[in-house]
Amino acid sequence: MVASVEQVNVGPDIMDVYTSVPDGKGPFPAIVVIMNAFGVAEFTKTMCDRFAKEGYLAVAPDLFHTISDEMSEASGKSKRELLDDTQIISDVESTIGFLNNNPLVESGKMGITGFCCGGRIAWMMAAVSDSFSATIPYYGGNLFAVWGDNDVTPFDMANNINCPILFHFGENDDNPSQQDMLTLDKELTSLGKDYRFYTYPEAGHAFMDFSDKVRHNQRASAMSWPRTLDFLEKHVKN
Repeated sequence: MVASVEQVNVGPDIMDVYTSVPDGKGPFPAIVVIMNAFGVAEFTKTMCDRFAKEGYLAVAPDLFHTISDEMSEASGKSKRELLDDTQIISDVESTIGFLNNNPLVESGKMGITGFCCGGRIAWMMAAVSDSFSATIPYYGGNLFAVWGDNDVTPFDMANNINCPILFHFGENDDNPSQQDMLTLDKELTSLGKDYRFYTYPEAGHAFMDFSDKVRHNQRASAMSWPRTLDFLEKHVKN
């Protein structure tokens, strides 16, 4: 496995993309890993590396690339709170273009996953792009909220999701809550979508994040990971 930081053009801007390439000659199936609220930090990079060790060329775009520390301080908001769905879509579409132009990526074999706010984005991108064969949101909250200047929430986009969904929930999470899960379940069922939900007992938000010593739940993490790999094996690799 070889990790590097590549640079991708997004309009007039340049965005860093953490890239983890499996050992071997390739081409490899690919997965886009969407960061959590802490950006492309240790946890997100480690998840990319874990996917690479399973044979996926994994990339994590830096969705904070247009948001400076000064902007965050001046607004009194976190960088996550300043994310805009229109910009996010452009960033991830540019990441898709980067993968499609990479000779190490196997054509037509691409999935997307994300953690926390990244889970929300993974859901949204599965609705606005036809590039993905699977989407795997981990405890993606704020699906009923608009980010930025548009007036459409990710939940509103559910009818446009055109790939199978695997969604991991924590039983003790408030966002997404178990009531949110029931609402999503009802909507996806009515739309005839291909999906599977798992809820992990005694787990809360960010249960996968080993860098969060308070919220990390080893049992939920250990249970969800093979389910994620099996889902990718079925829908992306094969």
